[in-house]
Amino acid sequence: MSKHDKMKSDSSRRKFIKQSLVASSIFIVPRHVLGGVGFTAPSDQLVLAAIGAGGKGTSDIKNASVNGRERVAALCDVDFSGSAKRSVENFPKAKLYNDYRVMLEQEKDIDAVTISTPDHVHGPAAAFAMQRGKHVYVQKPMTHNIREARMLTKMARDKKVVTQMGNQGGSNPLHSMVQRWIDSGNLGKISKVHIWTNRPVWPQGFAMPAPDESKKPKDLYWDLWLGPAEMKPYTPNLHPFNWRGWWDYGTGALGDVGCHLIDIPFRALGLKYPTDAECSVSSIYSQMWTPDYHPEGCPPSSFITLHFAATEKSKAPIEMTWSDGGLRPSRPEIIPADKDFGGTNSANGVLIIGEKGLITTNINDSSPMMPKLYLNDGTTEFGPETASTDEPEYGHQRKWVEACKAGFGSKEHKGLTSSFDYAGPMTETVLMGNLAIRSYMLRKQTGDQMEFYGRKKLLWDGDNMKITNMEEANQFVGRTYRKGWEV
Repeated sequence: MSKHDKMKSDSSRRKFIKQSLVASSIFIVPRHVLGGVGFTAPSDQLVLAAIGAGGKGTSDIKNASVNGRERVAALCDVDFSGSAKRSVENFPKAKLYNDYRVMLEQEKDIDAVTISTPDHVHGPAAAFAMQRGKHVYVQKPMTHNIREARMLTKMARDKKVVTQMGNQGGSNPLHSMVQRWIDSGNLGKISKVHIWTNRPVWPQGFAMPAPDESKKPKDLYWDLWLGPAEMKPYTPNLHPFNWRGWWDYGTGALGDVGCHLIDIPFRALGLKYPTDAECSVSSIYSQMWTPDYHPEGCPPSSFITLHFAATEKSKAPIEMTWSDGGLRPSRPEIIPADKDFGGTNSANGVLIIGEKGLITTNINDSSPMMPKLYLNDGTTEFGPETASTDEPEYGHQRKWVEACKAGFGSKEHKGLTSSFDYAGPMTETVLMGNLAIRSYMLRKQTGDQMEFYGRKKLLWDGDNMKITNMEEANQFVGRTYRKGWEV
């Protein structure tokens, strides 16, 4: 058999098996007889690979393997001396790669990949995989910028691949409780949503650390870590975690937990693209009391306001506020003074406010979601005090795997909670906050003074992906890519 014929044969093996089982099922020997209870024939296994095998990637690929039911053929990481060692131990037969492009060109049998890299690599890696017909699971935020989110959403449809973003809370069954409260109409007209977090919990808002090649770990492929970002000498303290606070690589507090927290009202109220964005940020002051300008870094804290048009679920226009850096909204009087609202110690949370009451819920606590309903007439209803499922991350990765095996457009695929059809627009909303933050710091020389001219409400044309009242802000809709890493 020629190499071409073998590839063609391999690519159609599952289709043939499925058709054969349907046509001659009465002659098939039960699988448990052939391979033992729980055995999955190699021909029925999804062939998986991980792009980013350490950190969150460790649990992503492990959960996607469904306790070894699926086959992990390859692992890719820029540094296997760190936390990625755990994935190597979990899957000792997997081939190891440092460059996902090389891995996907050489490992032709791969069906699907998990992508758990720093934010700036999400878009390029997902696009590279989908262009080769691979199903993709991408950690939140789905992409580093709005244009990538729009492109990947369309690409997933065009290539007919099954996708899922890694905001695992989206699969929490308690979403149905929040949805029921909203759909019942008991809150009356809902007009406001407040969201807050104690993030960032990493260095953010200060100047970039100075490059120092002498400190580069010997096993780190720095060029591959930079990926689409501008080439520069090794910079300490970015890898493996503190990259989150720098625009070239991360998306700040919003990118870290926004896809968890904003997901709750975005999903329940059926929101679409925001119509505008406005923000203010904390400043760091020098001895001259002049705002220091750090265009490469996220601010220590920010406050953002987004507006949304009415939808079938929300019935009325919505004003959503986001605050990070430990800032949070005032406690509504309806919530007792000695009770947490949102999460534990009220550190992270969501308030959905209607005419007749409110819903408060949370993320990133021992029992994520914990929804609570308070009505003005004294009625209350609380969700359970413990997690609603024992399955790791609510089966978020497993459900994606089963949808991959069922195929694009299947009921399993349509049942996913964060396929790109949903996660794309929601991620764009999260990243719209970052567009406002970066525009807020834009300034120009006016005479003898520097003028901050980005401090205005930005009007957003979602369909055309454009700020209509400040052209300079549109530079943050996308990014410039290093050659070889374009999306």
